[in-house]
This record gives sequence, structure tokens and C-alpha cells, in this order.
Amino acid sequence: MSKRPQLTGRAAVLALVVCAIAMSLAYPVREYIAQRRQIAELQQQRNDALSELNTHERRNLQLQDPSYLKREARRRLHYCGPAPEKCYVVRDDGARPGPAGAGQVREIEKAPWYQTLWESIEAADKGTGRKAQTGESEGGSG
Repeated sequence: MSKRPQLTGRAAVLALVVCAIAMSLAYPVREYIAQRRQIAELQQQRNDALSELNTHERRNLQLQDPSYLKREARRRLHYCGPAPEKCYVVRDDGARPGPAGAGQVREIEKAPWYQTLWESIEAADKGTGRKAQTGESEGGSG
């Protein structure tokens, strides 16, 4: 009796065909996985964009509400309504009064931005600016 060889020609061809099929499927499978990951990333970006859109839509509705606009004008711009209404601005600079004669120098409080703006407009209307008030020449030094 003769022994049969372990690897026949048919088995070698079958192994070669299986390896060829596996190699030919490796690239498409890798591309499929990459595309699935890209789809997941795009869906996440879409969800983020929709969330941001909803936030902006809510903000837009909020800005169309007259009562919200009044509250914001009062809070941010210190807006005061018509004549019967009295508004008070309370400032707390955090400075505590020291003992008498302590030699503390108090910083001059700045006017609100809208008051400074209005005063500059009035000065421009009258033709009196800083340079005109201090007597400086317009041409500079020379």
C-alpha cells in the first residue's frame, strides 16, 4: 500500500482559490467599515446642526417677544420706561469706607457709556470738542 501525499493538487488549488477570495474581499470590507464610520460621523454632525438650529429658532422666537426685549433693555442698557416709572441704579464698587484720615484716594466714578456718548454728541453739535475746550491747536505740534 502506498501512502497518499498530504497535499494533493486539488487541495493546493482549493487553498489558492480560498486565499484569492479572501484577499479580494479584504479591500471592500475595509471600505465598507470606513463608509459606515463616515456615515455615523455625518449623522452626528447632522444631529449637532439640528440641535444648533433648534437653539437659534428658540432664540429667534425669544427675540420677537416684546416683554423679553423690555426686560433685556432694562437689564443690559439700564433702560427706564415712560415718565410715571422711576428707575434707580444701585452701584456697588466693592469699596468699603475706611477710617477717617486713612489717606485713601477714591477713584473718580466713570459715567455710563450712553451718557458719555450723549455728551460727545452734544459737544459735537455745539462745536465744542476737547481740543476747543482745552485750547489745543488742531494742527498738532510743529
